[in-house]
Amino acid sequence: MTDVDTIRIFDTTLRDGEQSPGFTMNAEEKLILAQQLVKLGVDTIEAGFSAASPGDFECVRDIGHTLKGPMVVSLARTRLEDIDSAAEALKGSHNWGIHTFVASSALHMKYKLQQEPEDVLEGAVRAVERAKSYTDNVEFSPEDATRSEPDFLVRMCSECVRAGATIINIPDTVGYTTQYEMYELIDRLKNEVYNGDRITFSVHCHDDLGLAVANSLAAVRAGARQIECTINGIGERAGNASLEEIVMALKTRREFFKLDTRIRSEELYHSSRLLTQVTGMPVQANKAIVGANAFAHEAGIHQDGVLKNPLTYEIMTPESVGIKSNNLVLGKHSGRHALAERIRDLGYDISSGELNRVFKEFKRLADLKKTVYDEDIEALVTQSGDSVKGRYSLRSMNVVSGTNTVPTATVEMDIDGQVMRQANFGDGPVDAALNTIKGLTGSTCRLTHYKVNAITGGTDAQGEVTVSIEDKGKSATGRGTDLDIVIASAKAFVSALNRLEYRKGRIEGV
Repeated sequence: MTDVDTIRIFDTTLRDGEQSPGFTMNAEEKLILAQQLVKLGVDTIEAGFSAASPGDFECVRDIGHTLKGPMVVSLARTRLEDIDSAAEALKGSHNWGIHTFVASSALHMKYKLQQEPEDVLEGAVRAVERAKSYTDNVEFSPEDATRSEPDFLVRMCSECVRAGATIINIPDTVGYTTQYEMYELIDRLKNEVYNGDRITFSVHCHDDLGLAVANSLAAVRAGARQIECTINGIGERAGNASLEEIVMALKTRREFFKLDTRIRSEELYHSSRLLTQVTGMPVQANKAIVGANAFAHEAGIHQDGVLKNPLTYEIMTPESVGIKSNNLVLGKHSGRHALAERIRDLGYDISSGELNRVFKEFKRLADLKKTVYDEDIEALVTQSGDSVKGRYSLRSMNVVSGTNTVPTATVEMDIDGQVMRQANFGDGPVDAALNTIKGLTGSTCRLTHYKVNAITGGTDAQGEVTVSIEDKGKSATGRGTDLDIVIASAKAFVSALNRLEYRKGRIEGV
């Protein structure tokens, strides 16, 4: 494929995706995910919003200076101080750029910006010129473009191209448009914007009406050559266009679109799983491409068809997105080498010291259940206490509960490096455990969500618990796994408390 036949994938998981409730990541987690995006083969990574906070600035800088390959950009408003912050964070990076934006719809200009259109246009041009003085890689986005007055939109985009923008991104900021309108808008802009045949048109679609992927593909049909999207479709409100859905739509229907991406699709599933492990937010089972049911068949007629020929009910293979068609079943007689190979097959690269930890936990788990599945191994690899290195860690816990017994939990924790122990009561074993942890940590948080999943089938399955907590307007989510659901709940709660502490520090600029 030539460049003109290739769609650039602009990943904004670390910026727009992280803005959605429950998906906050710390700098270490963002870097881990960014390194996976390099493996995935994305063309551009929007590392964050450097002017938002000192923490975001450091994170954007670290990602930009660490990664080799994809372009790393920082988002910036059209304020000159935002542009300067982005340049300061990324200058000296291997491959970098600046993405600046301002609202272009009459509604946003009047009520949000409280500025006249001419003043907004002047500020946009000034910002693009400032960005161009730092780098040749300048992208401009007219926010709420799909609800903007078309003639003004053409004029704003044209002036920003004259000022030096090489990519014009058209955001469907509130997920309002339809694929037919998107096609017409991109087609008009390509024909009417100054030098429209020499620049790259991009789209950034939200999923409020469930049309983000459809609108993105319609834009591609009209001539857009970059799509902004996120892993698992995370993002503000209902989320963004899903990267994995876009990539596999273009790959599966290549004869129709006659287009391609540089994405290594075999990394899609691992990228999706890594995001859920980092954030503690699971993917719904019926999610396209990476959901648990995406390649599952229960109906007899479907099973019969797939056994005779997978194409009867599968338009893509599980292997094409990185899902193994069968599980390698490991047990208590399996050795370290077999476990290490399986971990590598699952896409994880861990140190020998970490392998020792996982192998020890694997043997413990294998003694407790008949077979250990891929999902179990993945949980062991990622369950290193908590990927947010925070104030709290769980050392041990004992719970007493029964029909004629008041549920009581005794918990031992490391808190700021000091071992502390406490016991408390509750309405049940989980409530007792969480009450004790709250007492030890002095937390006043409120539990807002509690969900239990079995990682694999059977009564000996590991339990996966996801909890969400809220305290004084700030929220966080945590995840924990264990054969004992009470221990899994405690792990998830401690994880959420650590995330909440991080979020408090991040918001307050610590």
